[in-house]
Amino acid sequence: MLISSLMAIASGILMSMQGVWNTRVTEKAGIWFTNTIVHLTGFLFCLCILFFTRDANIEGLKAVNKMYLLGGVLGAGIVYTVIVSIGKLGPAYAIMIILVAQIFASYLIELFGLFGTEKVPFMWTKLLGVGIMVGGIIVFQWKK
Repeated sequence: MLISSLMAIASGILMSMQGVWNTRVTEKAGIWFTNTIVHLTGFLFCLCILFFTRDANIEGLKAVNKMYLLGGVLGAGIVYTVIVSIGKLGPAYAIMIILVAQIFASYLIELFGLFGTEKVPFMWTKLLGVGIMVGGIIVFQWKK
């Protein structure tokens, strides 16, 4: 649990840094060119890691729902929308909204058991938690 929590923290830090870095590149190079470079460098990095770990399971890939192979398309959409939102709203405000949207969407995915996830019962406390986060965004953006 500790290692998984640390990985989640690292993920949040890396996503925030990537969003800002990509926004800086976009200012000079263009949004879709940046998106292409981001995914190309990510692909090359993953290919190098794959070469050393050799964890490819082609047979397992054949059994996967083909819709899930569109994750890279979602990734392109994620990079695009993060760049636009950070460019217009600033890093902190954009990431807060992104996090609330992620939590709400993730809860709906669990609530309805979408994409092969285990279905969970509705809990008002989880919805209240999202509401508290939205309240936090309002307080964070509050002008004196």
